[in-house]
Amino acid sequence: MTVIVRELRRGYPVDAAGFARIRHQALPFMLFTPESIAYDVEQAHPDSHYRPLLAEEDGELIGTAQVGLVHDSPEPGQGSVNIHVHPERTGRGAGSLLARTAEEQLAALGATRLHAWVSDAPAYRAFAEKRGYRAARSAHFLRLDLANGTLPPLQPPPPGVELRTGADFGDDPRPLFTLDAETLLDEPSDLGREFTDYEAWLAETWRHPLLSHELTSVALVGGRPAAFSAARTDGGSRYATVMTGTGRAFRGRGLAKLAKNHSLHRARAAGFTDAFTGNDAGNGPMLAINKWFGYEICATEVKYVRDLG
Repeated sequence: MTVIVRELRRGYPVDAAGFARIRHQALPFMLFTPESIAYDVEQAHPDSHYRPLLAEEDGELIGTAQVGLVHDSPEPGQGSVNIHVHPERTGRGAGSLLARTAEEQLAALGATRLHAWVSDAPAYRAFAEKRGYRAARSAHFLRLDLANGTLPPLQPPPPGVELRTGADFGDDPRPLFTLDAETLLDEPSDLGREFTDYEAWLAETWRHPLLSHELTSVALVGGRPAAFSAARTDGGSRYATVMTGTGRAFRGRGLAKLAKNHSLHRARAAGFTDAFTGNDAGNGPMLAINKWFGYEICATEVKYVRDLG
């Protein structure tokens, strides 16, 4: 049996389908489709040098790696490499070959620090540490049973607050870009990121095929977007909240809860049965909000960091 590593080929649906299948097997609490994988490749910012890799064993796709530079970080030289091998195809050397290939590519692009998310299990953590990575922080995946769980009742917006959907901003989403960029700055992370490129945000976020404008909720105060909960769906029964945030001037008023509850109720009414989200392990306020909704932790990942040179 021979394992090789190659780049995912643009315009080859079989590669995108294989990539999505492996990622789903390894991370069943995240949303992927062949279409979203292909879109991410086609629309990646040029400065990210995004080069997803596939590990192949005698014609069978068994592993993936997401490889690129963190182009929207104010800190230069930050690289990202996330490796996943099909759970039934581990122990064949695919992970090591993917890691070595990815690290060489990023080093050639000038990366000085690599960031990798690793499942919080002894084997995966040992794999990262053997390659010189050190643990930095952790994050939780959470699941909510929309079909059988009980959501908090819907509350009418308080005076001066209006609830809208992302679809209402179809003609001009720039106000949502402004709010998204502001809330990103306060997201717990050891790697700073900034949304400064509106056109890149449109391509990578607003027009992403998994983003549901109809299920994304926005709370307006005085006509200005003050809080939002962005939703993605996979075309089936799975729904995910990918970002919930409140502008700094409007915090402490329960607007994030209001927006997220609005989205969850509409998702359940539309027939979605599973809701997923993710939180930094140190983000106590958001973890408390999700516990209030009924979310339960279903898995944990650990961020590992390695300095090059």
